[in-house]
Formats: sequence, structure tokens, C-alpha cells
Amino acid sequence: MLLSAFLHAGWNALLRVEPDKDRGLVGAIAVASLFACAIAAIRWVLGEPPFPTSAAFAYTMLAGVFEAVYFMTLARALELGRLGAVYTVSRGGAVLVVWPVSIALFAEIVTLTSATGSALVLAGLVLSSLGATAGGTRAHGAGIAGYHLAYKAALLAEGSTSATFGVSLALSALLSVVRLGAPGRRRLVEVVRTRAARVALMGIVCGGSFLILMEALALGGSGYVLTLRNTSVLFAAGMALVIGERPRRAEVAGAALVAAGAVLMSL
Repeated sequence: MLLSAFLHAGWNALLRVEPDKDRGLVGAIAVASLFACAIAAIRWVLGEPPFPTSAAFAYTMLAGVFEAVYFMTLARALELGRLGAVYTVSRGGAVLVVWPVSIALFAEIVTLTSATGSALVLAGLVLSSLGATAGGTRAHGAGIAGYHLAYKAALLAEGSTSATFGVSLALSALLSVVRLGAPGRRRLVEVVRTRAARVALMGIVCGGSFLILMEALALGGSGYVLTLRNTSVLFAAGMALVIGERPRRAEVAGAALVAAGAVLMSL
């Protein structure tokens, strides 16, 4: 999960420095979906069916819709705000949604440490958002929570990890391409042609991060996995420095609190 967290923060940092964030992101998720679907196809040939039940496929489609919301709002949020603030507020907020819903729907256990961790995450969100521009993070956080819960439901319904991710991401890519309209699609082709290496790198790093997440989700509770993965806010804070941003002290302290709360919630 720490590797997944590092990769996730990494492709978000790559997107932050992408001049055309919306079109660059759509190109990257198309690459990531092809990557994941190729792995799913290999597994299918080796005897692992992608969707043994109709419920697994239905939840995968739902995850794809939430992914489309997530990607659309991610590009917008990173246009308006700094990487550290956007990343911490949106992902920390998603934790506070996913954990109680996971307890209600998937019978995950609440403990004293997880409750204390929730309080730390909340404190970190408050610190990170003080005086910071993190526009679009509310809808962005809702998208994260939605696809995460839908993924867990699909896996509980026996969906293959790589197929669930690949098909849902392909749906989100399709919805994103439609959303761009004809002028946006022409600009997308231009962005992919002129910055093919950057788009491909973003897509592979994004796909790798999510595929590791799916394997973890298949083994552990959704609240546990998402909170542990959100130690990535510390990686994001470091990468913000690398790309030339100067996070405020409150943002760094907030990221540390969110990461500490994620660890406590996962114990």
C-alpha cells in the first residue's frame, strides 16, 4: 500500500505540471485502462474469469461513473489549487466518508484507535484547508469515496481485480471523451501527439497505483485500505516541493496529521 501511495502521489504531481490538465488526464486514463485490461485479458486466458456474477459487473460500471467524476474534478482542482492542499483535503475527506459507510455496509470494525485516527484526519483537514485554495475538492472527495466503495462491492461479488479496474476505468475514459466535445477531442489528439511520453508515463504510473490498490482491497476492508493508502499525503507534500511549490506550514502539519490518523485508523 505504501508503494501504491507513492505512485498515486507521483502521477498527481505529474498532472499538476501538465499544461493542459483535462486533456492530458483523459489521455493518461486511456493508457491506464489499456494497461489494466491487457493484464485482465492475460488472467482470463490463464483461467481467471473477469466477472463471474452480474453484480460484479454492475458495481464495476458504477465505479466507472464515480471515476469519471473523480477525474473531471481532479483536473479542475489542480488548476485552482496547490498539489499539497488539494491532495490532502480531498483524500482526507474521502476517508471520513468511506470509513463509516464501510462499517454500515461491509461490517468493518470500529475501534478506539480508528476513532482517534478519524479525529486526527479531521484536524489535518482543517489545518490543510486554512487559507488554502483547494477548489473542487468536495466533489473530488465524493468521487474518491464513491469509486472506492463500488470497487469493494464489485470485489465482494467476485469480480477480478484487474478486470474491475480496467473496465471501470475504460468507462470513465469514454465518458470523459464524450464530455470534452468535438473541440476538446481535437485538442486531446494534439496533446497526446505532442506529449506522448508524458501522457504514457502518467497512465502507467496511475494504472500501477490503482492495480496495487485493487489487490489490497481484495484482501482487506475498504476503510482500512483507503486510510492506509492516504499516507500518500506525505509523499504529495514532498513532491509539491520537487515541482516548485512551497506548502505553508499549516499544510505540511495537516498532511502529517492526516497520515498519522490514517495509520491509527488502520491498526
